[in-house]
Amino acid sequence: MSKAMGDTLGRLEAVIHDRLSAGAADASYVASLAAKGRGKIAQKLGEEAVEAVIAAVSEDDPALIGEASDLVFHLSILLAARGLTWDMIAAELDRRHGTSGHIEKASRPQ
Repeated sequence: MSKAMGDTLGRLEAVIHDRLSAGAADASYVASLAAKGRGKIAQKLGEEAVEAVIAAVSEDDPALIGEASDLVFHLSILLAARGLTWDMIAAELDRRHGTSGHIEKASRPQ
């Protein structure tokens, strides 16, 4: 990940944590979504994933960039609501680096 991407995700994570801590659902989209519970956050993440897939196969690059940004944003909210961080995700990706995807997947518990 480029330093710029890491800085961007770090900034996003900090803003989301601030909005969740403030809990002002009337003033923050993040807080209002979180107030509806993890199920609603996950549902919104799924909707954004579908929109990203549609953009990938039938729209232009700017549309996909926009949908991918929405997807990362909503994933960031879900991670924060679970108490997880982008550093944890990066550590897992680092752990998997250099391992065949087929081997890594086969090593997961069934």
